[in-house]
Amino acid sequence: MTISGMARGAPINVGQLSIQYLIDGSATGGMGVFELTVPSRSQVPPPHSHTHNEECVYVLEGTLRYSVDEVVRDLTPGEWMFTPRGSVHHFSNPHNDPARALIVMTPDIGAQYFRDVGTIVNAGGPPDREKLMGVMSRYGLVPAPPQ
Repeated sequence: MTISGMARGAPINVGQLSIQYLIDGSATGGMGVFELTVPSRSQVPPPHSHTHNEECVYVLEGTLRYSVDEVVRDLTPGEWMFTPRGSVHHFSNPHNDPARALIVMTPDIGAQYFRDVGTIVNAGGPPDREKLMGVMSRYGLVPAPPQ
């Protein structure tokens, strides 16, 4: 499939998650669009916020649990949620089937962020938290305080 003549990027694996960019807007500071596949009960990023980005998740397949600030919903195909800049958000898939969602981010954080995180997460063993926090910070992600 192509979008405006651009071929999909190669899938980026971060642990069990798969990210496939359709539009990488990081070079222009524009909108980015990628597909996110979340297997059942997979490890997911901790709750966090974005300093510079707004994000919209639109579910294509399965059921994705998504939270923005204090609102938690199980999204099914055709349902979506918006994450304003600075809002704490989180996703998971506690359901039996994989979930697939379309993520729109503006301005885009870029595919390189996921490659950088994947290098740390996919290294084997527990991820190096200090390195992970360094990458997150470099791209404007802020981990939510523990509850």
